[in-house]
Amino acid sequence: MTKNVLVLPGDGIGPEIAAEARKVLDVVNAQFDLGLSVDEALVGGAAIDAAGDALPAETWAKCEAADAILLGAVGGPKWDTLPPNERPEKAGLLKIRAQLDLFGNLRPAILSPQLADASSLKPEVVAGLDILIVRELTGGIYFGEPRGIRTLENGVRQGYNTYVYDEDEIRRIGRVAFEAAMKRDKRLCSVDKANVLEVTMLWREVMEELGKEYPEVELSHMYVDNAAMQLVRAPKQFDVMVTGNMFGDILSDAAAMLTGSIGMLPSASLDQNGKGMYEPCHGSAPDIAGQGIANPLAMIISAAMMLRHSLGMEDAAAKIEAAVDTVLDQGLRTGDIWSEGTQKVSTSEMGDAVVAALNA
Repeated sequence: MTKNVLVLPGDGIGPEIAAEARKVLDVVNAQFDLGLSVDEALVGGAAIDAAGDALPAETWAKCEAADAILLGAVGGPKWDTLPPNERPEKAGLLKIRAQLDLFGNLRPAILSPQLADASSLKPEVVAGLDILIVRELTGGIYFGEPRGIRTLENGVRQGYNTYVYDEDEIRRIGRVAFEAAMKRDKRLCSVDKANVLEVTMLWREVMEELGKEYPEVELSHMYVDNAAMQLVRAPKQFDVMVTGNMFGDILSDAAAMLTGSIGMLPSASLDQNGKGMYEPCHGSAPDIAGQGIANPLAMIISAAMMLRHSLGMEDAAAKIEAAVDTVLDQGLRTGDIWSEGTQKVSTSEMGDAVVAALNA
């Protein structure tokens, strides 16, 4: 049976890393006879430039029809002068997440043994790091209404956003996290700010209620400011973390740097039925776009996550991950993870090396 994969290269380094992921998908598609049909479409700033819309109707139709989506990155300074609702991030990326109801964001922070020296923390603090951050993705302050900028009666401008979650939204992301914990070390830390914010008081109550359905999972709670500190102080205390949209955005980027480079970390955004959009955790990096120095490994590992979680192609996913390990064992590094004694390679050379490892 054919599986339709839609690649959205996007902006900045997106097209460069998407090209390398496609090379890898082409190889495993042939090796495992996966029946993948891979298409591309415009999104973000590139779509604004070409069609005047960050999510053109043609792209949206392909998103709806796809079995899984692989996204590069969107946004950049070129489009920052547009009204907020028309910018690539909100009118493209967030719109796809919302309209496909991709509420469950999985962000693994795994330190490859070969990159222990690349972390900003001491190797003994991060060696063996394996955290999964489960972030609610379609609610919270990023989507809450009302929002905007207004002028008060005294002429002072005021920006305002609404932080809101209902118990159903909390319960469904909590269930994703508990199920993930059941497959790992059965430890779940729920991150909130329940000492100040009523929204997260409810969040904690619902997590406690849900925890009764998973007696094997050790549930703990931590305020977000402490969680940020603990990620830097003793990150290996965590197994699975679950939190809301804004807190998850911040904490997952902090966790990314523990692994040596955000250029190594993939992510999955899933709906209730497992359909998902997969993307690297890094942004569009416009400062290095077009230079051939971006790290494509997060994009390639995101493709592996896509095969595993949405398409049920575990063998192909595992082979891609093993190929990435092989390349790191060979000492090949893009600039973001390069260190003395390793070989610096370009974006395309790194992709070619993964392909060579797949074909070995």
